[in-house]
Amino acid sequence: MDARELERLAGRARRLAEGGGRDGRRRVLGIVGPPGVGKSTLAGRLIARLDGLAVLVPMDGFHLAQAELERLGRAGRKGAPDTFDAAGYVALLARIRAAEPGVTVYAPAFDRGLEEPVAGAIAVPPEVPLVITEGNYLLHDEGPWAAVRPLLDEAWYLDLDDRRRVPRLVARHVRFGKEQAHAERWVAESDEANARLVARGRDRAHLVVRME
Repeated sequence: MDARELERLAGRARRLAEGGGRDGRRRVLGIVGPPGVGKSTLAGRLIARLDGLAVLVPMDGFHLAQAELERLGRAGRKGAPDTFDAAGYVALLARIRAAEPGVTVYAPAFDRGLEEPVAGAIAVPPEVPLVITEGNYLLHDEGPWAAVRPLLDEAWYLDLDDRRRVPRLVARHVRFGKEQAHAERWVAESDEANARLVARGRDRAHLVVRME
């Protein structure tokens, strides 16, 4: 993404932030797209340009713990919609939007080194007018995920050619500890099944952003 496009998106996010609080409600911007498309990278760049007006709350903080995935027999499909606490994520978004005066909301994060969620890792102070949330299933329309889209003031869908996205995704898995062959197999059998599901929500976004 070139600097001009990044500044355009940052300006759009800033206008959203500036509208937050006028009606007693914080604004929420959702960034969605398939695994490896660059959601967290773009979200981080926006946060850096918003001068304290926004906080990042990733959906990945709502991953179920590895022990629970193993109990459920779903460890091999970690990252699928049913391997998250979707109802908990919806409840947090609703609380974030309310922006109760004087109350800091604490959100979980996901530690890629541990491959586990970490509770209470992200503080959302009451005066912050915008929360950016990013993840795969913000536009998913099944089960509890269907309640996410109405809680977003804007949803941006990130798009990237699979010929570039998939190798980046494999490289990320390797960087965080998987052997190359394991990473390639995981992407082919798990991540890409999730990517096809994510793509179904593309038309529900307010904006489609072409990534590079």
